[in-house]
Amino acid sequence: MLFTPKRIKEYTDKYALVDGIPFKLPVAAVNSPALMAVFPINLEKAKAFLPKNIQPFCLWKQGLLVVTVIDYRETPIGKYIEYSIGIACTHGSKPAPRLIPGFFSSLFKTGQYVVDLPVSSEVSVKGGKGIWGMPKHQGQLDFKITDDKVSSQYDLDGQLVAYVEIKKPRFSFIPLKIRASNYCSFRGMLMKSDILLNNRFGLRLFGKNKARFVIGDHPRLQALKELEIGEAIAAIYLPSIHGILDDHVESWFLTYDQLPEKAPEGMESVIVLGLSEEWLAPPDAPIPPDQPKQASVPPAPPEATSAAPEQPKEETISSTPHSPEQSNDETVSPKPSDLEQPKDETVSPKPSNETVGETDTNKPQAPQV
Repeated sequence: MLFTPKRIKEYTDKYALVDGIPFKLPVAAVNSPALMAVFPINLEKAKAFLPKNIQPFCLWKQGLLVVTVIDYRETPIGKYIEYSIGIACTHGSKPAPRLIPGFFSSLFKTGQYVVDLPVSSEVSVKGGKGIWGMPKHQGQLDFKITDDKVSSQYDLDGQLVAYVEIKKPRFSFIPLKIRASNYCSFRGMLMKSDILLNNRFGLRLFGKNKARFVIGDHPRLQALKELEIGEAIAAIYLPSIHGILDDHVESWFLTYDQLPEKAPEGMESVIVLGLSEEWLAPPDAPIPPDQPKQASVPPAPPEATSAAPEQPKEETISSTPHSPEQSNDETVSPKPSDLEQPKDETVSPKPSNETVGETDTNKPQAPQV
């Protein structure tokens, strides 16, 4: 694989035992489909979610929210789903130029800062958080593929946290060989880990309804609504990932102007975890209906009136009987349809109530003894 370090090639087919977790090296995943959706966000507001020396990636005048879900089917620690929500970023004391870090990722240390990372199994939490410093926790997840859509739902405590759906590209033949970097906060440190990808993918860049991302009622991700998430920029589908998680990890102390009053999450949240590969119950919280935004209807202009003052009318006696329904003055009343409707201020598009097909949903499996 391109960009594979020599040390990884040298330890291939060897074994490691870290924090009680057995690994056959390298830590690789194969035959695992994935989806990715990219959304524009408010650049200035994105800074509030990032630690010091992590800068939001700037696409013209906006930042980027990246939602990636991988249905891991073959890994050293069994099957699990990983649901990543991150903000595209660069690593440095100053903001990078617009757009350029996307082409020179090594120079600008481009990657994503992971805001939330639920996974299916306990052993994935133990390894991902304890070894690589990822903010993993167990959640109710699924991954569904139909002929035209790929989707994933994320629940906690029976409530919807998030739902993502992409329109499946017709073809997936574009080659991708890249080292992707994840930045995370754990134990009061900024942690950086890399995954080496060698895949083919399909892409949708044009047209509407490429993807949608819904934040549910669960309180965990409510703060993300402040990012003013817009319509999807891109939808990506990878039919089968071939990736290697590098065992090399970098870390830096997170610094503050004043000493934090509360200690950050540490190893105490990891040492109690076991090696279970079992999943929680599948998500079943209802998804809010998808109601596309409608353009408001402006009120009808008032009828033109003469500038001259109205003259009093002479009463004329007619031999024709006067009908009570007839009136000399007609008053135009505004119609309900002419009134401007209140605008929908929801930033992210709302999802549909329709259930997506379940052709490729993985069922949790108990660990082998």
